[in-house]
Amino acid sequence: MVLKPFYRRTLYYETDKMGIVHHSNYLRWLEEARLDFLEQVGFPYDEMEKDGIMIPVLSSMCQYKHAVRFNETVCIKMHLEEFNGLKFRISYVVTDKDTDEIRLIAETAHFFVDSNLKPIRIKKIKPDIYDCFNSAVGKDLYNE
Repeated sequence: MVLKPFYRRTLYYETDKMGIVHHSNYLRWLEEARLDFLEQVGFPYDEMEKDGIMIPVLSSMCQYKHAVRFNETVCIKMHLEEFNGLKFRISYVVTDKDTDEIRLIAETAHFFVDSNLKPIRIKKIKPDIYDCFNSAVGKDLYNE
């Protein structure tokens, strides 16, 4: 499985008075990258929700390395660090599209739940999703 990196151009409304992206917007970008990942591996999130599967965020962490400004384009790459069939952890590197300068290093943790927000073992409900996630753990999904 080889993924295309997720590119995101900064919009004006995402910046603050200092002219840089407000810190809260990076979490939105990470979510956009996760949705893009699911789309690329064949499990669009809207289809998962129709099947009663949701993936809430358990935790998030961001290290802001260099500011991103209006109209700059960044590249977001994800790495599936851990997966046990219920919970998983993703790391992210956000770089400038043109210079490859690291702008953000981040991590989020998630788990699978049903529409009643009860934890589910994805292997029992959707073994194809389990196999996809399990095969992606620890791999460079962009350069295989």
